[in-house]
Amino acid sequence: MKTPHAIYTALSIATAALSTPLGTNHGLVQFKGPISVESDSLHNVHIGYGDDLEGELRVVYGDCGMSAEHEKHHDITITIVDKSSRPDRLVWIVPREIQANGCLHAFSNGGLVGRSLPIGVSAPLRKRELLADVAETMGPWFDGVAYMQSKSINAAASKEAKSKSIAIVGGGMSGLMTSLLLESVGMHNWHIHESTQRVAGRVRTKYLNNTTPDQYQYQEMGPMRFPVNIKYSDTDEKIDIQDHKMVFQLGETLNKLNNNDPSVAVNFIPFIQNSPNTPASSNGYRLPDGRIPSSAQLEADPSLKGPASVSSNPEAQAFAEEALELFGGMTPDRIKAFATNVYRAHKDAVDRGLFHWSEATYIKYALDMDANLTDSIAGAEHHPMWLYDNVYFGASEWKTIDKGLSSLERAFTPLVKDKTTFGRKIEGLAYDAETDKVALQWREDPFQMVPETEEYDYAIVAVPFSKVRGWSLPRYSSLLTRAIDTMNYQQSCKIALHYKTRFWEKLDPPIIGGCGSVDIYGVGSVCYPSYNINSTDPGVLLAAYASGTPARTMGALSDADHVGLVQRAMVEAHGQIAADEYTGIYDRQCWEMDEHQAGAWAAPLLGQQELYLPAYFNTESKTIFVGEHTSYTHAWIFSALDSAVRGTTQLLLDLGLVDEAKEIVNTWMGRWIAV
Repeated sequence: MKTPHAIYTALSIATAALSTPLGTNHGLVQFKGPISVESDSLHNVHIGYGDDLEGELRVVYGDCGMSAEHEKHHDITITIVDKSSRPDRLVWIVPREIQANGCLHAFSNGGLVGRSLPIGVSAPLRKRELLADVAETMGPWFDGVAYMQSKSINAAASKEAKSKSIAIVGGGMSGLMTSLLLESVGMHNWHIHESTQRVAGRVRTKYLNNTTPDQYQYQEMGPMRFPVNIKYSDTDEKIDIQDHKMVFQLGETLNKLNNNDPSVAVNFIPFIQNSPNTPASSNGYRLPDGRIPSSAQLEADPSLKGPASVSSNPEAQAFAEEALELFGGMTPDRIKAFATNVYRAHKDAVDRGLFHWSEATYIKYALDMDANLTDSIAGAEHHPMWLYDNVYFGASEWKTIDKGLSSLERAFTPLVKDKTTFGRKIEGLAYDAETDKVALQWREDPFQMVPETEEYDYAIVAVPFSKVRGWSLPRYSSLLTRAIDTMNYQQSCKIALHYKTRFWEKLDPPIIGGCGSVDIYGVGSVCYPSYNINSTDPGVLLAAYASGTPARTMGALSDADHVGLVQRAMVEAHGQIAADEYTGIYDRQCWEMDEHQAGAWAAPLLGQQELYLPAYFNTESKTIFVGEHTSYTHAWIFSALDSAVRGTTQLLLDLGLVDEAKEIVNTWMGRWIAV
């Protein structure tokens, strides 16, 4: 049976140079490819040399009959060749306007030393999505042509480039995805430095009562589901949510890399997001038996819902809510745009000015409402109106992973365990301008004055800024420094409670999966397991999922006080049976208090999203930052994976490995973009 490493190698997507020299090579330079290119795109030119060639080498494109360099159509590169430095690839930024059937020409010491066969030129297979098409005005990472035009990278020795040492700091989903991508293009000199004793970061399934995954007594304390599509019952139209397909693609890839080993399989199963009999917020109203009403009961009899607080100005409130909906509202066309291409949706949000306003600032300053009314409608949080979550939570179909999302951890572990150092808390980076390398810093003893160090050619930092901002760092640009120092993070708290049976499925009416909510402060959502339904085994409820200000209040409680509050809420929701069935076993996770995370997910404040994004698309001091905080969307596994594709592509382009960068983009981002 093949080992995971052997399969990694077999699946390598590095593009090999063609073996047959092209054209009249004049004995000193042979052009081995490409034989055709697309206009307005990036390509690697593969070349070989005769033994005697040394000195300056100039490569140009022009008519195949040209004999002098000044007759060229455009330059490709100028590089130095000697016995110790012989780049086997050049970086060709093919212009938009270029004649077909020209040739590549190599000149050295004023003479022609190589010519290719005629090069075919075609229009791009699809239009490369420029910044103006997909994002705000400063440029997304995947505009590879613009990225390389800003660099001075014109030649590469591929073997040397692929041997570069890469530190991956952080073994969460973005760090793990980075390792997979590097390995897939033949870059094996990477190492993960992880502060905990496990990988997968905020992917954290808790198996209660010391059970194993196949005993199905677990809940997700981090991410827990993936939206699949939106269905419109009136038209039977179904719109796939494209973003999260990357997670499903990753699952398929991991299964192949692990030889479809069932012990580490990633199998997706349905997730029930909505269920009619889950408890619902009822503004303090309780049924005659003391229980909290269900969403179905409130829908059937709205009078069961207690009165909401009365506005001091109902007419003004109605006007403000309608105006806010018109400005930022999710029409069917906008929902479809979000689901189809989140990058274009981001561009649309910028164009419509949503990033210039929070709901509160729009109501107060654009609509000129008073502060009291503004606060009653929108509260005091100042996040831009970036509404992708509205689309995700409008999904009709959801999926999760059988036996828990920690299946991703189990699937990655055999692939990375031999190249991961666990329990190493990195606390600094240092850039050496003389060696052009970056060193990681850590302390075995927190009181030692001089840290331990290890030097690498590049560091890909997959750690949230909530932790990085406490490190000793190189002198990055002002923009990147401010992003690291000030990016806002959300708090969330979850509590999972263990019961003797899945009693909620035996109630009248039964609760079968789904997430509801209660009006008890600090509890938030209550989610019922979508797996192992109607089994006779013990069960686990996600009995509380709170975020924001309530989670900060709950995070300050002791375990006993917090769990007690939540268990009392379960009795209010389900009756005395919840008290009778509770085993006393629980798990509690408040992410802001987690020493390895210091926050649940990035939640940019007004102005931070569009301002800071461009800072992540540049390599500074041999450092590249990835993670959901550097993505267009936040708090979802897709966001972490997306950032890893961007960061790895960025690294490959920095190394002049255009072929590999293009293959990664086409493999993982082909739904949207081309390089």
